[in-house]
Amino acid sequence: MLKGFFHVPKAVNEPVKSYAPNSPEKAAVLAAYKQMWNSKIDVPLYIGNEEIRTGNTRTMSAPHDHKHIVGTYHLAEKSHVEKAIANALASKAKWANLAWEQRAAIFLKAAELIAGPYRARINAATMIAQSKNVFQAEIDASCELIDFLRYNVEFMTQIYNDQPKSDSTVWNRLEYRPLEGFVYAITPFNFTAIAANLPASAAMMGNVVVWKPSDSQVFSAKIIIDIFKEAGLPDGVINVVFGDAQMISETVFASRDFAGVHFTGSTHVFKDIWKTIGTNIHHYKTYPRIVGETGGKDFIVAHPSANVKQVVTGIVRGAFEFQGQKCSAASRAYIPQSLWNDVKSQLIADVKSMKMGSPEDFGNFITAVIHEGSFDKLVTFIEQAKSATDAEIIVGGNYDKSVGYFIEPTVIVTTNPKYTTMETELFGPVITIYVYEDARWAETLKLVDQTSEYALTGAIFSQDRYAIEEATIALQNAAGNFYVNDKPTGAVVGMQPFGGARASGTNDKAGSALNLLRWASPRTIKETFVTPEDYRYPFLGE
Repeated sequence: MLKGFFHVPKAVNEPVKSYAPNSPEKAAVLAAYKQMWNSKIDVPLYIGNEEIRTGNTRTMSAPHDHKHIVGTYHLAEKSHVEKAIANALASKAKWANLAWEQRAAIFLKAAELIAGPYRARINAATMIAQSKNVFQAEIDASCELIDFLRYNVEFMTQIYNDQPKSDSTVWNRLEYRPLEGFVYAITPFNFTAIAANLPASAAMMGNVVVWKPSDSQVFSAKIIIDIFKEAGLPDGVINVVFGDAQMISETVFASRDFAGVHFTGSTHVFKDIWKTIGTNIHHYKTYPRIVGETGGKDFIVAHPSANVKQVVTGIVRGAFEFQGQKCSAASRAYIPQSLWNDVKSQLIADVKSMKMGSPEDFGNFITAVIHEGSFDKLVTFIEQAKSATDAEIIVGGNYDKSVGYFIEPTVIVTTNPKYTTMETELFGPVITIYVYEDARWAETLKLVDQTSEYALTGAIFSQDRYAIEEATIALQNAAGNFYVNDKPTGAVVGMQPFGGARASGTNDKAGSALNLLRWASPRTIKETFVTPEDYRYPFLGE
């Protein structure tokens, strides 16, 4: 076996391609889109070295054309979940004992496969399955996922390199073992990169995984599976099951070997998971690691000194990119009275200029929300605002689900800072604005902090450095990712580690070494060179 202190390639962020007219990347992604759109795939369960087709299937369709079927996927029964756990555990010893550089090579290869031959396919799949426009697909499915894989390898080596002090008499070593048991990854529909990173980050540290993707993301999850397989990930390291979330979770949490959960999804579901783990705590071999990134009610606060164009662009991009279906999306804003007329007029003009439709048309900024349940929920809040006495819709408010689940970007203005859409996470292209009196700046900061149970992202727009500092201090617990003069979305791996507290999660910061540490169980090894042979210490000589 080769010996050496190996250095991995220096992690760099993947450049975002432009998809400009006549560019080769535009031609490639449109060709991939058409090919995938006009064919149907059949996605099995992936357990050990088997592809299992249960015959109990569901169809997959595009949110922007929900009658068009692009494939089917097979649903697991309890026995399949138990088999996935058994296969993970059977694979554990060999994977955990594999040299770290061999694990690293697999995920570095996966990154290069995405950067090259798989780029058009994974972007097109994300455009079809999650109705992302090409730019949103590019920054997610390609660039962020590539960054996760490259940077996590670098973070892993930094962790392994962090060692205790030794001296001439003793050699102290810190060994970063994988967890004892298996990790359960539960991933969301909205980011292909997150769907891949949650199982991959745990596996990179030597853990074995049972992965349950979102039902609304299976189409692009299949591309992730293909990439991992081509990159050389051994069978049984990441086992993939689809189906009833409650049944799958109950089966996983009933296992004595359950060692941790890596979750992104709703706050309510995560709290139920935490409760179930607590109830079962006497059953487990170890205390399970519980890592979760959940909801948000993310804010933009404009100071009277703010630049109006910057504020409006922050609102439009922060609230309406990917139809507001980001946990970091701006969904409440606080605008000073002195700026409101200018903000309002430009905001209405910008929203009215947006085109909406299929992501295959690159002129469309807005596409569809993920499914009918989301559509119906959003319509309920929009209709409530139309009849409310303390709120009004100043632009948008229309919707249509005859072809796809399309909801216009909608701006609600309220005179009530505790109006329901100022507090409730909607997860759609709806933002609510409260206009405050300029003299009540400090009071408004308190309002921002106290209005929401969440604490994920937030932004302050100001040209006044004293005001920026005041907001940064006043809102220190209101957001795990805080932005100064920028929208509250778009955290970049290796630059802005992502995660929030309060009801927004455990703040374990995806895109940093902090997250990877959660999937390691350190062991301290002390080796003494000259071992004592007499129990007596010198003080006993009296």
